[in-house]
Amino acid sequence: MSLDAPALQDLAAPDGVCYGCGSAHPHGLHIKSHWHEDGVHVVSTHLPGADFHGWPGLVYGGLIAMLVDCHSNWTAMACHYRAEHRAPDSKPRIDCVTGSLGIKFLKPTPMDVPLTLKARVEGEVGRKTRVLCEVYAGEVLTALGDSVFVRVDTAQLAAAARNA
Repeated sequence: MSLDAPALQDLAAPDGVCYGCGSAHPHGLHIKSHWHEDGVHVVSTHLPGADFHGWPGLVYGGLIAMLVDCHSNWTAMACHYRAEHRAPDSKPRIDCVTGSLGIKFLKPTPMDVPLTLKARVEGEVGRKTRVLCEVYAGEVLTALGDSVFVRVDTAQLAAAARNA
């Protein structure tokens, strides 16, 4: 992973406003995802702030779910760009939304330990793409994500949401 390279979020959606991964959100977490050197995985690191305690000394499970959701979504989008032989900053922009989010908590996740998320596409990159994501606290695997992301046209998505 080259942290010197711009994050996928900064390349593909510098105007993104998602609380978890939006580069332009004024108070968000600004999750940053990068291709791993193995060319298969997309990785991210995050150190939870004190506001994200669950039980004393443990990370709030909702934060873990948000990290998995955002990072896995970016993994799906990165794989779409790659499948189309396009750079993440090319137009038109590729967007996906969460179709299903699955989290299995394996062990308590301690605070004050950097979390590493390591995700990859399982199966084909298609309109619906399955992403598996591992969450590590240091070297300890604490959670697994198994989610599906759906490629969308954001203009149609916004119109459908207004007419719901």
